[in-house]
Amino acid sequence: MGRMPRPAGVLGGAFRRFGVDGADASLRQAAWAARCVGRGEGTPLRHTDVAALADALDTCTVDRDTVIFERGEQGGGVWLVRAGRVELSLGSRRRRSVVCTLGSGDVDGDIQLLLDIAMPYTARALTEVTYLHMSAASFDLLMRANPELARYWMSSVAFRLTTSQDRILALLGRSLPEQVARLLLDEAEGGRVTLSQRTMAAMLGARRRSLKAVLEELENDNVIEINNGVIAIYDYDQLADQAG
Repeated sequence: MGRMPRPAGVLGGAFRRFGVDGADASLRQAAWAARCVGRGEGTPLRHTDVAALADALDTCTVDRDTVIFERGEQGGGVWLVRAGRVELSLGSRRRRSVVCTLGSGDVDGDIQLLLDIAMPYTARALTEVTYLHMSAASFDLLMRANPELARYWMSSVAFRLTTSQDRILALLGRSLPEQVARLLLDEAEGGRVTLSQRTMAAMLGARRRSLKAVLEELENDNVIEINNGVIAIYDYDQLADQAG
């Protein structure tokens, strides 16, 4: 199966509407690309598919802190997390910014493989991780040999790209307090947002001090609480009102 053309107008055009330059531009693109990971209703593989693909998938178990794939890697294949937690990040050491965390059932690498582009972030095991890996060659053969699965997979890719684009476009034209409220609501898991303020600012194309001021106001109003870099949401209704 031939490679899909790069979607010049899918996420790229929306990215360019945020005015961030330099390192934060790379962080912004990595963070929004991570929102296209296959998870939940957007996963390209059903449980029955995983069982049927046993011959095409290699099972790997790695220790904590193991790098699973590197930023800039191209054509590395597709990864499916079976157990454990995987951190997607940009940079290293004190400059490392986490853009997403993967868990059981999450799939990554397929969009980059289909579009023939490099991985925009590095994946590192936060715990012992068991994952399934499909090489680029196996993926290509699978798509050729199984049209039904190929159609389902393409639908998953389209759904994820469209959902991410819709999230970006929904932020445009809104005030920074509205954008921050919407981002917090979208990113919350179990009432907590673990993204760093640097990553959030890059995603919104905002200055970090401006973002900090908005978050401090929300904290003063008892809508959120910030503790050790984690944002806990206490008042969803007020946050939703601010998001508009």
